[in-house]
Amino acid sequence: MPTFNNEEERAAWVLAEELSDQARTMMRQAEAALETWKLGKEMNRLRCERRGISASDAEIRWSASANSKNALTDNSFHVGLATMYFGAATANYSRALYLRSRETSR
Repeated sequence: MPTFNNEEERAAWVLAEELSDQARTMMRQAEAALETWKLGKEMNRLRCERRGISASDAEIRWSASANSKNALTDNSFHVGLATMYFGAATANYSRALYLRSRETSR
């Protein structure tokens, strides 16, 4: 962790770190949702293959299923949150750097 010139700079940096951690958590949840979708798709393909259903029909069935839609929705939701948290973290890192440059220019 860097040294800080004042409490305001430290607070901005700490908040940025917390927001970055939250963003990484959201990305892990988005990745888990994507893995759920991929696994479900493969399981559906195998199940349809055993029943003699073509790969294209299996794809259509999977994309129309509630499990598929829920996994993609979860993925999109968590990616959106991660983007928001990363953006907020960036703003706070910038604020901390601004406060540092303002302090050193005095």
